[in-house]
Amino acid sequence: MKFLFFAFLIIPIVEIYFLITIGSVIGVGLTIALIVLTAMLGAILVRAQGFSTFARVQGQLAKGEIPAVEILEGLFLLVAGALLLTPGFVTDAIGFACLTPPLRRWIIRRMLAAGVWRGDVQSVATDTSYTHRNVHIEGRVIEGEYSDADR
Repeated sequence: MKFLFFAFLIIPIVEIYFLITIGSVIGVGLTIALIVLTAMLGAILVRAQGFSTFARVQGQLAKGEIPAVEILEGLFLLVAGALLLTPGFVTDAIGFACLTPPLRRWIIRRMLAAGVWRGDVQSVATDTSYTHRNVHIEGRVIEGEYSDADR
C-alpha cells in the first residue's frame, strides 16, 4: 500500500518539480525536446536489449535450460520502457538504470536471493506418462512434471 502511495502521488510531484526547475533553467522548448529525445533513445535501447534477451531465452531453451533470469530481465525491460515513455527526468533515470545490463542482473539476482519472486506452479496430469523432475536454478529447486512426447 505504501508503494502505491509513493508511485501515484510522490513520483508525479517530484517529476513536476524537476520539469519546472529544469524548464526554468534551459527553457521550455529545450526541456520538451530533451523529454522527447530520452523517450526515443529509450525506445531504441529497450527494443535492442529486448531482442538480445529474447535471443538468450531461445538459446537457453534450446539447451534445455530454464531461462529464469532472462525472463525477469524481460520484465525489467518492460518496466524500463514504460518509465522511459513517461515524461519526466526521474522516471527516465530509473528507466535508464533498468537498461544497464550489469545493474539489472545484479538487482535480479539480489531479488531472487531475497525470495522476492516466489511461485508455486502446479499442474494436474491425467496421463500416467508424466515424470516427476526437480530442476535446480541458482541454488533453488523447482519441482515439476513433464511428458516425453516421443514415448
